[in-house]
Amino acid sequence: MSIIKVKHLSKKYGSYRAVNDISFQVEEGSIFGLLGPNGAGKSTTIECMVGIKKPNGGEIQVAGMDVLRAGKKLYDHIGVQLQETTYQDKIKVKEICEFFQAMYKEPLDYMPLLKRFGLEDKLNAYVNNLSGGQKQKVAITLALIANPKLVFLDELTTGLDPKARREMWDLVKSLKEEGRTVFLTTHYMEEASYLCDRIGIIDGGKLIALDDVKGVIDKAELDHEVSFKADKKSSLELEKRLGKPARVSYEDGLVKVYSHDEDIISHVVLTLNQHDIDYKQINISRPSLEDAYLSLTGKKWEEE
Repeated sequence: MSIIKVKHLSKKYGSYRAVNDISFQVEEGSIFGLLGPNGAGKSTTIECMVGIKKPNGGEIQVAGMDVLRAGKKLYDHIGVQLQETTYQDKIKVKEICEFFQAMYKEPLDYMPLLKRFGLEDKLNAYVNNLSGGQKQKVAITLALIANPKLVFLDELTTGLDPKARREMWDLVKSLKEEGRTVFLTTHYMEEASYLCDRIGIIDGGKLIALDDVKGVIDKAELDHEVSFKADKKSSLELEKRLGKPARVSYEDGLVKVYSHDEDIISHVVLTLNQHDIDYKQINISRPSLEDAYLSLTGKKWEEE
């Protein structure tokens, strides 16, 4: 069942279209990732979905509610961690948790959440004095106080060191295990590959790909590569024997075979062995999500 339904969403700032007629759905209990470079429309999409910004066109249903009509009721069902969160100066962790807890009719107790994220000893610490990873954990705590069905995480791990980022990944996985749905945006390909059941790639406000990771890679129609050391004679023999669409190159004792077809990997190995073609040090390279992104957008990933 779809917990998010977005149809023909558009958002303009003057003549600039930040989001340009995008449509997608997110299934309940899944992790969905929206990927793209800075300025692609990721954060604007989330802000429209949670009612912070009003779209210029389209329909948005979240948790069975029309976002434009739901008002405050929406926030009893969702939790939100935005990319840029500014906290009141000199506010303590305990104080901001109590403030958020008072906003809901049936909130979760924030103490178990703080313990879960290893922040129980930071109750009286000022939020602005916490590390980047600790601030992100506070942000997730605040997003979960409403006990939401759906959690929005906007660039959750940007700026974190690798250890803190991995901790955040574990936290996101645990939200899914609890039966919650997670909608996240990210710059990190490894993060999207590890966490997401499905992803969308947005570029220039347009959704240019929507599928699971493998489906997005397939859409890019990238080559699989098999390479090994052999002589020129072996290269020519392999090319003759392959019998299926593939490109074979030879340079300085290195043979490379390229094909869009994933089966080329096993086919090359079987052909080499069946026809006693001499080779050594075989290597296999499969296209990655980064490769697909570059192919589909023609842009580099921007990691901060």
